[in-house]
Amino acid sequence: MQQAISPDFLKDTLILIADDDPVSLRLLSWHLREMGEVLTCPDGVSALALAVEKLPDIILLDVGMPRMNGYEACRKLKALPQTGSIPVIFITGMEDERAETEAFSSGAVDFVTKPFNPEILRARTGAHLELKKLRDDLKSQVDRRTRELQETQMELLRRLAMAAEYRDSYTGAHLHRIRGVSYLLCMALDMKEETAQEIASGSVLHDVGKIGIPDSILLKPGKLTPEEFEVMKRHPVIGGDLLKGLDSPLFQKAREIALTHHEKWNGTGYPAGLSGEDIPLSGRIAALCDVFDALLQERPYKRAWTPAEAFEEIARGRGAHFDPTLADLFLSLREEIKKLYI
Repeated sequence: MQQAISPDFLKDTLILIADDDPVSLRLLSWHLREMGEVLTCPDGVSALALAVEKLPDIILLDVGMPRMNGYEACRKLKALPQTGSIPVIFITGMEDERAETEAFSSGAVDFVTKPFNPEILRARTGAHLELKKLRDDLKSQVDRRTRELQETQMELLRRLAMAAEYRDSYTGAHLHRIRGVSYLLCMALDMKEETAQEIASGSVLHDVGKIGIPDSILLKPGKLTPEEFEVMKRHPVIGGDLLKGLDSPLFQKAREIALTHHEKWNGTGYPAGLSGEDIPLSGRIAALCDVFDALLQERPYKRAWTPAEAFEEIARGRGAHFDPTLADLFLSLREEIKKLYI
């Protein structure tokens, strides 16, 4: 006797059936009508279009259909991100082993031969619907936990940035501007959104190592002596140590930036004297954004430069301080960058 399926489980279930035989289509629809709303179509092309539009919970395909057979339709469904996880069951009169092998290799989860037993058809359809629901529930939980972890990481990053702000009154708005310009550069480089966000967010911790620099040096109103500057030059390493052991991609990128944003293309930077492409791309991006923003800000020992003057300095540093390709890209984005400072 067939085990009853919970009405709650079947609530809002959508079943798509594709078969060029009208009698078979009616029979399948009749036997599955109590398991959810049933959509029908006569060929693989229609099945593909309906699946993309309606996103059913399960798809039943005949093999021998006009315009596009079931195997091809299944392969196309599995190749699309929006339909790739929808279970497909083949319902066919073909009973040879090769047909069954082809069905599974195209991505199907089950194979039912005609004439079918209605009880078996419902049992198998219900089992695959239940498996899909369990997978969807698990994915939802994983996605929720991932979001929570990302939110926790962003909060930790924000608090570390706040700690740096408390040490240096010039840092607050500077961090937000650097984040914006870094993101602009990353997107102009056609980076994946996730990577661009990691670099942009990680850039706000580029000077987190200044937490370990004495106030007498960090807050000195005039230019630093050579000895004091040597102490200041320790802040990238301090920042790297602070972020060591935080294994998420976001904090790995933040540590990379903290360690390398004072390296120079020609190898005369610090702390490691890296040159060229030995400097991580994230550090090369942060170096450009950090210098540009600092030039625009007034300090006790210097006036605020105009945007035109700051862009000219970036151009002068091309190939010496800055990655020449990145510097050219930065200069090509001058109008977009200026909008971030309005």
